[in-house]
Amino acid sequence: MTTLEQFSQRWIPEIETEMRTLLSGEPPALRGMYGMMRYHMGWEDQQGAPQNAPGGKRIRPLLTLMTCQAAGGRPQQAIPAAAAVELLHNFSLIHDDIEDRSLTRRHRPTVWSWAGEAQAINTGDAMFVIAHLAMLRLRQRELSPSRALDAMQIFEETCLRLTEGQYLDMSFETRTDVTLAEYMMMISGKTAALLSASTLLGAVIAGSARADAYRDFGYELGISFQIEDDILGAWGEEAQTGKSTTGDIITRKKTLPVLYALDQPGPAGERLRAIYARAEPLAADEVPQVLALLKELGARDYAISQGKRHARAALAALEQADGDAETIDLLASLVQRLVGRRS
Repeated sequence: MTTLEQFSQRWIPEIETEMRTLLSGEPPALRGMYGMMRYHMGWEDQQGAPQNAPGGKRIRPLLTLMTCQAAGGRPQQAIPAAAAVELLHNFSLIHDDIEDRSLTRRHRPTVWSWAGEAQAINTGDAMFVIAHLAMLRLRQRELSPSRALDAMQIFEETCLRLTEGQYLDMSFETRTDVTLAEYMMMISGKTAALLSASTLLGAVIAGSARADAYRDFGYELGISFQIEDDILGAWGEEAQTGKSTTGDIITRKKTLPVLYALDQPGPAGERLRAIYARAEPLAADEVPQVLALLKELGARDYAISQGKRHARAALAALEQADGDAETIDLLASLVQRLVGRRS
């Protein structure tokens, strides 16, 4: 039986080759812009020298290929879409780092922190366009025009959902009345939309009659994945996350555990609401106090329970997807791998 590691070893090199092809071959005058993209992907250092830095786990493109195979298709056909979802994801990270004022990602300085905001914005824009060009390369993979158009529509709708989710996320920063329902709407766009698109694209490219089940699987996995990130953002280790783990608290980000705690009655809830209602920034030495209040209010336990609930929903959707049993088992094992990253 193929393991996740074996599947990754088989297909990540092909995904990397596809992305490197799209992000190379520029004229010398544009070396700096493409170099920033390759830096962000972990392939070069700031001076443009080859480097093998952490570039992410490539979860989204692997989901596309695994879903395509599970649904009876050939993963080779889905390589352009796999590259496209990973490039789209990384475009969003370049812009997110600017919007969140993040100085590090994957244990390295963020692009904007050393290249400047203006150049980082432009570089992110370029990667966004290249992600679309990657999708158009589906025409070279013996895919029918109708399936290629369906895939492009899914991709375009996902781009819109991503920006809607990011808008909500940023708008929450200045609000004290954010609800859990609004939070769910936000992460449905910011995180779940791309994971859902990753699985849906694989199923559509394969011509699956149960593409909806694969879509739902990706959506529920995305919700669980974001909740896990929220937990790590407050209680994770920097060596584990690759960025400051106090950032979400200092910026008073409206994450699931925080919103749950803010909605709780009693003195602890009142103290937390007072902290989050202040105009001045939170000091670093106040982080332990906030974490103590979150613990007292049961926020971490609540978030863990919700993450597990959506993981179960992902597995339930997967049970409704017809396809190759061995690859479906791989997808199920990926859920177990992604949920519980704290341990």
